[in-house]
Amino acid sequence: MNSKGLAVLSCCLLLFVWAECQKEKPSKTTEKKATKELKAKENKFSRAAGKKVPQGSSKFLKKGQAKPMNVTPSQRQPSPLSILTRAVAKGQFQKVPDTLVLRAREMLDLRCKGKMVKWRYPPYLDDDDTDRRLRIKHFERHSQLIVVNSTAADTGEYSCWSFQCYDSECHNGEDKLGKTYIFFTDPQELFVPTEDYYEVIQMRTNHPTLLPCQVTNPLAKVTLHREFPPENVAVDGIDISYEVKRGFTIHHPRPSHAGSLFCMADMNGVRQISTKYMLIYVNYPSSVPKPAIQASAASFHIGDNFNVTCTVFGEPEIAVDFMWEYPGQQIGRPPYVRERTDLVRQGGQVQQESESILYIDEARAVDDGLYSCTAENLQGTTTVSTQIHLLQTTLAPRKAKTG
Repeated sequence: MNSKGLAVLSCCLLLFVWAECQKEKPSKTTEKKATKELKAKENKFSRAAGKKVPQGSSKFLKKGQAKPMNVTPSQRQPSPLSILTRAVAKGQFQKVPDTLVLRAREMLDLRCKGKMVKWRYPPYLDDDDTDRRLRIKHFERHSQLIVVNSTAADTGEYSCWSFQCYDSECHNGEDKLGKTYIFFTDPQELFVPTEDYYEVIQMRTNHPTLLPCQVTNPLAKVTLHREFPPENVAVDGIDISYEVKRGFTIHHPRPSHAGSLFCMADMNGVRQISTKYMLIYVNYPSSVPKPAIQASAASFHIGDNFNVTCTVFGEPEIAVDFMWEYPGQQIGRPPYVRERTDLVRQGGQVQQESESILYIDEARAVDDGLYSCTAENLQGTTTVSTQIHLLQTTLAPRKAKTG
């Protein structure tokens, strides 16, 4: 093969290699188009997530990079400060916790923020006027409560709130309330002192009963006892429960709970008993009475006899008292009233039927009018009425005499 043929073959080979390289290398136009499509997909994904992807950021975290935590609004914003603080030293104040334990004879200095502040504290401090141990001072932006020479009797809840006034109207600022329960400990007084040796408490069947044997030290061990016969009263947390700030609560009073009970506190080998509580069981009704009234006749003539009956159906062993109002009372006309109580069965249940019957003998014109019956039990009263009319007697015409 001559040199001319070799040159032509070499050129063909070079053209073939160049064409294959162009197939593997994308063009600049193709690169730009692919880049636009990728950015469009990223923006679409960002809009769907409700966030804009900043330039230069990646959708994926780098290896080892921590995922950012979601911060709730409550975490971003600090909790509001309590309006109630306590002075612990000159110029030093602390937020008052829900429960505070101090020693008796220690001074209490509370500050409450607000322009118009009201205080609530144990009522005993209002009655203690001998040396004016309670002092309250109001300033422009806060109020100060001081108790000097504190005693075990000062144990209780202390709270404050501010009044918000607009124009001439003032309202309680319930959202700005500060309160704390303070124990004033005294090794000689384990219970908050009271003036009563015996306290009578009524136990209602429909309401919990509280035995307020409050201690001065929350660490004291408190138990419940019966005086006669002497025995410990079981406290299971269901029928009877104990709360250190209030005392013992009988949630479902029964006749067996009645009698003389007392609390006993034990602290560091010292034992003391509380006021004795005389519990009286009272069977309270679940609702007010619902009387029904009915007259033996809706109308009467002069000289007739009639009666009006008032009836109440209710729970057994619930006393119901009746009171009447009737027209004859205006002239002091005394009627005859009879009352009775029986047990009856209605709707498959045993109920108590209480009844009062008002008898009117030899009716007069003054007996015309409204008759009202009021039934009362320990829950309240209900009144029902009925109207009774007098019928005028028509005289028969006399016959003419014939001569």
